[in-house]
Parts: sequence; C-alpha cells; structure tokens
Amino acid sequence: MTTPLPEPWLRGPLPGIPSLLQPAAHAFVMSIEDCEKSAGMLAPGQLWHEPAGAASVGFHLVHLAGSTDRLLTYARGEALSPAQKTALVAERAPADPRPDAATLLRAWREGVERALAQLAATPESLLLEPRAVGRAQLPSTVLGLLFHAAEHASRHTGQVVTTAKIVRTLA
Repeated sequence: MTTPLPEPWLRGPLPGIPSLLQPAAHAFVMSIEDCEKSAGMLAPGQLWHEPAGAASVGFHLVHLAGSTDRLLTYARGEALSPAQKTALVAERAPADPRPDAATLLRAWREGVERALAQLAATPESLLLEPRAVGRAQLPSTVLGLLFHAAEHASRHTGQVVTTAKIVRTLA
C-alpha cells in the first residue's frame, strides 16, 4: 500500500517558481491532480451529464483550460487571439462528438504546464504592473490575474469533484 502524497502546498516549493507565486503554482498542481482523480474514469455519458441542470464535468474541464489560457494572456499584457475568442464561444457548445475524459484532462494538464512555465518566467518585480482585462479593459495587475487564474481553477475544480461524485452515483 502506498502512502498518499500530501497536498501540493505541503510538498515544499516548486522549483523555478518565484516565492510570491508558489501559492498559485500549488493551486494549479492541486487542480490537475484532483481533476484527474475525480474525472479520469468517467464514462462519456457521466462526463457530459448535467445533473439538475448544473454544468457538466466536461464543461468545467474545457473551461479550466480555456479560461486559464485567457487569463494568462491578459497577465502577459496581450489581447486575446482570434483562436482564443473562437474557443471561448465553443466552450458554451461542445464539439460533436464530445471529447472524452482523457482528451479533456490532457488539455487541462497542458494548460497547467503552461501556467507553471509562465509563473516561473514572471519576475516578482512585474507583479504590480497594471494589466487590462477583456473588451472593457477592466483594471488589474499581473499578480491579480495570476492569483485569479489560480483561484478560478480551484473553484471549477471543486465543481468537477462534486459533480463527478454525483454523476457516479447516478450510473
């Protein structure tokens, strides 16, 4: 029997990540681990089931990858690309056939890897630089966007975990 690992934030600092960004990095790592554990074995019907009208696990996984990509783009001071805008619209109406859990989890893992790389490449001296968000150019900072990306991932991960438990009991 193997001893489970402690939660990521209790495993020590992630190499290459600035100290002030460690909490965000740990949140991203915990998100992918929890999503893989909760959604990895769901059948397609479970993955896309919307219990009582709640968003499906599949939606949350698609949204995790897309929203994190968009927030990190803003943190870099860039505008969304046409491909990102198209992906945003597609989040609301998944492709047919709908992707399976392995495909969605692979996309989220790649998103987490990109997020960790961006955190590692972000000097602490830039964290308070202003950034504009969205069409309305709402005010934020690099730190605000990176923190929000991590907490947003945590929030949707909680929904993945809960919804996966519900749909597994319905099968």
